[in-house]
Amino acid sequence: MAKEKDVKTNAMRILDRNKIRYRVNTYECGEFIDGIHIADMLGQAYESSFKTLVTVGKSGEYFVFAIPLDKELDLKKAARSVGEKSVELIHVKDITKVTGYIRGGCTPLGMKKQYPTVVDETAELFDEIIISGGRIGSQIMIAPDDLIKVTGGKFEDIVFGSQDG
Repeated sequence: MAKEKDVKTNAMRILDRNKIRYRVNTYECGEFIDGIHIADMLGQAYESSFKTLVTVGKSGEYFVFAIPLDKELDLKKAARSVGEKSVELIHVKDITKVTGYIRGGCTPLGMKKQYPTVVDETAELFDEIIISGGRIGSQIMIAPDDLIKVTGGKFEDIVFGSQDG
């Protein structure tokens, strides 16, 4: 089988530059499909597949949260985790302007600016988690600690239904 031409995204270039090990998975997908459908299509576990959400705080600062596909961001916990009074998800129309990525291709790595990043603590249960590769049809498999290292982020309980949820 012929090798596909390697098309590196910003996220992949950042990982390469930081000598961080990762794997890439690509799949056919012409337009945005939510992560649950992609995980189903590829036979991947929801718990280890993470979606990237971008919020804006009361201060006007942006924050990035990575949570399991089938979970919902607890905005109160999220705000507490970044020292804000409150945070709200940015509008879909603002995703590209704020991150440089399109909806469905947003990843915590390689945004226009490295925003404070929080990854749900459940990521620590896995040797490898799946995040967007920085474009639709591309995924990065990475050790959770390496994601934290490269983003300068932290692990915290930020979803509904866990501990004090």
